[in-house]
Amino acid sequence: MGYRVAVVGATGNVGREMLNILAEREFPCDEIAAVASPRSTGTEIEYGESGRKLKVKNIEHFDFTGWDIALFAAGSGPTAIYAPKAASQGCVVIDNSSLYRMEPDVPLIVPEVNPEAIDGYTARNIIANPNCSTAQMVVALKPLHDRAKIKRVIVSTYQSVSGAGKAGMDELFEQTRSIFMPVGEMNEPQKFTKQIAFNVIPHIDVFLDDGSTKEEWKMVVETKKILDPKIKVQATCVRVPVFVGHSESLNIEFEKELSATEAQDILREAPGVMLVDKRENGGYITPIECVGDGATYVSRVREDPTIDNGLALWCVSDNLRKGAALNAVQIAELLGRRHLKKG
Repeated sequence: MGYRVAVVGATGNVGREMLNILAEREFPCDEIAAVASPRSTGTEIEYGESGRKLKVKNIEHFDFTGWDIALFAAGSGPTAIYAPKAASQGCVVIDNSSLYRMEPDVPLIVPEVNPEAIDGYTARNIIANPNCSTAQMVVALKPLHDRAKIKRVIVSTYQSVSGAGKAGMDELFEQTRSIFMPVGEMNEPQKFTKQIAFNVIPHIDVFLDDGSTKEEWKMVVETKKILDPKIKVQATCVRVPVFVGHSESLNIEFEKELSATEAQDILREAPGVMLVDKRENGGYITPIECVGDGATYVSRVREDPTIDNGLALWCVSDNLRKGAALNAVQIAELLGRRHLKKG
């Protein structure tokens, strides 16, 4: 016996990826629904490699009664309206937006890091999926934290335009084409604050009073909620002209001594981590190599001589998969194993 699963926001980048991953991982679905806004109602969307098509249903009229799990990839606005409705009708919501992440009675889950926290989902029938940049970082940090206890993390991100949705990808494509095939003047940036093609922008989401951005704030508070409230985090989040794949440079300070060699041994065996760390030309992973994969790749592990018990490393992950869709499906799998007991 399988589950009845609804994917809300099924026509967007993350929603489509959720459908792909559900099929790829053979998630036990007796029935699956693609749900989206009224403008997408009636269109068809692919589910899996079999060529099966799903007709998109209108979120405004969708009844969640009798459905087991709803994977939401619809953004905070629609989620605020329809997630509580789904939850009240007995359907467990796994939400990819930022809306519920810091609610104290909503678990924020990365299955390789804090699976036990999912037990709190019954308070509101809602589970939150973390920010994409946080998700890959805590997967890399968790096994090291278990061994030597992390005191502080300084992270600089190199985040792809797909993190800003289809509009971000389109803007990078159009600007690049305008540079190589100029026809008139390049259009003014719409999705980003400055030109993204052949540029980097140290600004993601809105600015806060202390000078940080909301994206940076998310990495701080989400890491504390998922991994350990005592960890101090300083983040600088940067948008780069890459279509898919987020990269991060991490500088980590530990309470106990941890050599680079031991850290490599730990990471080599850690769930969700793929260590590729050869000290030679090309002996590391870049964003283009992680696309379509679910792992968090770690490279460039080395000791930091400027602080006691310090390490530096580089991590890369497909932000549409581990940073969003895959993590949501893994949460659904965890929910099934620990609570729903079907399939």
